[in-house]
Amino acid sequence: MRRSSLPMVACRVADTLIARGHHGVIVSPDTPTSSAIDAARAFGAHPSAITTAQLFLLDNDPVLLLVAAHHQVDLHRTGPRLEGKLTPCPTALAERVTGQPLTGTAPVGHPTNLPTWVDTALAAHREIWAAGGHPTTVFRTSYRELIRITAGLPVDID
Repeated sequence: MRRSSLPMVACRVADTLIARGHHGVIVSPDTPTSSAIDAARAFGAHPSAITTAQLFLLDNDPVLLLVAAHHQVDLHRTGPRLEGKLTPCPTALAERVTGQPLTGTAPVGHPTNLPTWVDTALAAHREIWAAGGHPTTVFRTSYRELIRITAGLPVDID
């Protein structure tokens, strides 16, 4: 997808990626994807190599968890690992703090830097895919690069 045809929010994500030393290439699959399995199939990846960006409140402050698509965040186990109480973030707040639609939230490109944790299960893959700020866009990266570009910390979600 050419930059001129990218949604504005995806352009912001691409600019942030480039500023942080990533290649910044945002793509759209040829066919719409509505699930991690569809996205994995579209890019020839394993479904567990698809990253979902999920917003939570950690003791009332928004935080970002980058989670392998096959994992569910267990609030009661993950919260203590993050040294606090973890609760779901209301959709309106999540969209406000990220500046992105919930179904396309990227790991970067938000108006402010969010405290970020990255699921260690993603380390099992040479390349992983994350949303590009819009429901129809994604970008390829690696676990180590995802940690670096987000200033994220590893965490066991499972």
